[in-house]
This record gives sequence, structure tokens and C-alpha cells, in this order.
Amino acid sequence: MVHRNFMKLQIAQTEGQNTVTAYGEGYVSVNAVRHSGNLVVLPDRLISDWTMARFETLSIADFEFLATLDTEIVLFGTGDQLRFPRPELLQPLIKAQKGLEVMDIQAACRTYNVLIGEGRRVAAALLFA
Repeated sequence: MVHRNFMKLQIAQTEGQNTVTAYGEGYVSVNAVRHSGNLVVLPDRLISDWTMARFETLSIADFEFLATLDTEIVLFGTGDQLRFPRPELLQPLIKAQKGLEVMDIQAACRTYNVLIGEGRRVAAALLFA
């Protein structure tokens, strides 16, 4: 039997902004509220209806939506393991001149917290399946 540990994040207070406060197998907590479905975390809002896709069924429309966000960089958390989306899916972000970093969800959560602490315009697009 495999036991996975959860991580509770201790970060400096970023008053009035969404922060990832914990994560574990199949969930993240934002401002101490647990979420287990695909989610986009921005400093000022959460978008829980970003996509119903699994990694294998992601579409250009999913990335077109991300390209419309008022961000300079999108952190794309691809689940428990690092997986790179097909290059054609990234075209909307490239055209919008948005940065993209692909990482597993845990790294995306940690990086998101660091970047909002620096005052950066960042979004964490978290895909659980």
C-alpha cells in the first residue's frame, strides 16, 4: 500500500489574495477551502468551471480561455506527474504573449504562492486528471 503525505503550506499573509494553504492526493486547499476538481487560482478569484477535460482530452479552447486571463504567466499543474501538453494547444498563450510553466500540481501550488508574494500577475491552472 502506498501512503502519500499531504503538505500544509506556511506562507506569509497575502491579505485579500487567494493562496494555496495545503495540498494532497487529489486536492488543493485555497484559503483553507478544499477543492478536488480542475481549478484556476488567481489572486482575486477562483474559476472552478475552467474545463471538464482530462489531460488527454484538453482542447485549444481550454488554452484560449487561459490566454484571456489578466496574467503575465500561467502555471499549468498537470496532476501528480509532469506531463507536457501537445504543442498546438499552446498557440493561444503564445499569441497572447503569456508565459507558461508546466509542472506537477504540487510545484504549481508552491510556485503560485511565491509569485503572488512577489506581487506578480499569475494564474495556477490545476488539472487533476
